[in-house]
This record gives sequence, C-alpha cells and structure tokens, in this order.
Amino acid sequence: MLSYTILGRDADSADNKRNLGHKIELIEIMTGNDQKDHGFTLMELLVVLLVLGLLASIAVPQVIKYLGRAKGDTAQLQIEALSANLDFYKIDVGGYPDEKEGLKALVEKPSGAKNWFGPYIKKASSLIDPWGEPYIYKFPGEHGTFDIKSLGADKKQGGEGEDADVVSWEE
Repeated sequence: MLSYTILGRDADSADNKRNLGHKIELIEIMTGNDQKDHGFTLMELLVVLLVLGLLASIAVPQVIKYLGRAKGDTAQLQIEALSANLDFYKIDVGGYPDEKEGLKALVEKPSGAKNWFGPYIKKASSLIDPWGEPYIYKFPGEHGTFDIKSLGADKKQGGEGEDADVVSWEE
C-alpha cells in the first residue's frame, strides 16, 4: 500500500486522501495535464473541415485549368514531332505518306515503299492525342503540304480553351 506524506502529515487518513486527490487534480489543471481533456470538440472539427473545403474550392479549379492547358501543350508538341518525322520520312522515301497510309507509315513500312528506314517514331501510341483519339492527317493539306490536327477535349470541330482544335499550321 502506498503512503503519501503531505506537509509532514500521514496521507493514509480518509480526509488526507480526499485532499490529496483535490490537490493532484488542481496541479493537473494548472499544468495542463488534465487527463479528462483528450481530443477535439465537434465544433473544432467542423471549423477545420470548413477551412479545408474552402481551400479545396479555390485550389481544385486552378489545378483542373492547368491540367487542360497541359494537354493542349502536349498535343502541340506531339504534332510538331510528327511533322518533323514526316519530313524525315519524305527525305528517305521521296514523298509524304498518302491519307490511306496515314501516320502509321511512320511506325510500319507501307507496302511498296522503297528506302523506308523507319520506324520514324518509337511507339504507335504517339499517334494518339492526349484525349485518346488518333491525330487527323491530310495529304495534301489545305493549310500546308500536309495537315495534322487534334479536335481537343470535346472531339468536335472548333471550340475554345481545352476544347480548341490543336493544328499543325498554327503555333
């Protein structure tokens, strides 16, 4: 059995034990070690959730906007790379692939093509735009020797922002 001495008095008596309990409780409150106060109130949790919700409502649209713009930029870079590889194809074969052969001629040798030293691109997946659709190739082109374009996120002609067409004849 534990025995406490408080200011020279024996702590085993009932009064002393009660006083000791009150003093320990008072010390815990004064030092911030109150064992009864663990965790957060419902109101504190709701305030934190509200603040997080407000931050998310501001940040998420910005991230989505940048993601959409990044896909357009990626499509433009891929179209430029395809254009450069079509020029290498022309140097080797003597002309650009026709619409029937299409951009696949950069990956697989077309039948009857002489001096084909491809593949001119490593992966056939490079022929797919960031929105999962194949690039549109026209030869002869309406705007240049050949035209390459992506219809954008909406997969329709025209559009603005993320839905805008990405084309080889504009930068």
